[in-house]
Amino acid sequence: MRVPIEQLKQTTLQAILNSGYDASEADIILDVLMYAQLRGNNQGIIKLTGAGMPKSADAGQIRIEHETKLSARLDGAQNQGMVVLTRATDMALEKAHAHDIGMVGTRNTCSSTGAIGYYASRIAREGFIGLIFAGSRPAVAMYGSYEPLFGTNPLAIGIPSAAKPIVFDMATSAMAWFGILEAKIAGKMLPQGVAYDPEGQLTTDPAAALAGAIRPFGGYKGAALSLIVEVLTGPLVGSAFAGLGDYQHDWGNLVLAINPELLIDRKTFRHNVAQLTERVKAAKPLPGVEEILIPGERGDRLLEAVQQAGVVEIEDNLWTELQKAAARA
Repeated sequence: MRVPIEQLKQTTLQAILNSGYDASEADIILDVLMYAQLRGNNQGIIKLTGAGMPKSADAGQIRIEHETKLSARLDGAQNQGMVVLTRATDMALEKAHAHDIGMVGTRNTCSSTGAIGYYASRIAREGFIGLIFAGSRPAVAMYGSYEPLFGTNPLAIGIPSAAKPIVFDMATSAMAWFGILEAKIAGKMLPQGVAYDPEGQLTTDPAAALAGAIRPFGGYKGAALSLIVEVLTGPLVGSAFAGLGDYQHDWGNLVLAINPELLIDRKTFRHNVAQLTERVKAAKPLPGVEEILIPGERGDRLLEAVQQAGVVEIEDNLWTELQKAAARA
């Protein structure tokens, strides 16, 4: 279904407000969700469907638990993950502007941070290298196991450039949890080899996968990377990890902003990154490959296309569910 962008934004905003958020929180959440939805990322409006993303009745004031001139740790106080990670990104950027490096960890949230490329992109647009790591409840098995231990543990990196920033955003699971949920809502099967059912058998049924475990991407190497993200978003920031602790309510995140001028002139760095991008895109393509794409380029092109058209394609069932969420009293 083709939905006008402004109608999508207004419907999404109403669904967010109906979930108990105030206007300032709703604006933050809307911005993060639209970043994903308009780029074809599965971290968009699907988060408001079904049980949705209601504001926790236990939400309190976000507070600084520990701080140095270069770092801080925030108690998210059960606030929505996008709101907390936006605050953490703001703090990391403030510290990077003042001291060249900013590192902020968060704990005590239990809801999605959305597409974390959003935060990495923000940092890169301000001229810093951004690194984002996000934790969540156990959903992904370690290599050689079918027991869910890790979150989908996405990581994102944003690199400033004289051209467009490079923004790399990926889950360390074979498929994002919301990608599986999206397939379930759309009545589609999963690709082969991405998930186990509760008995440890490979499955293409999204319902069975949601009850079982997602495989790590790339076999042992992907599992090892997922483990590292679990360390950075668990033990390092003081949150739950690997099903230990209050993993239903205590998820962690980590944000870093780094000034490239610690090592090289900023203008030179941005120029060299742009030159690198040009060289990579000019690489000899394999037969059947029309173009070499840089991380983030596909999403940016989709965004440009939908903005030019003024409409975006939404699955019929997904749009129906979003409208229901917006109509709730």
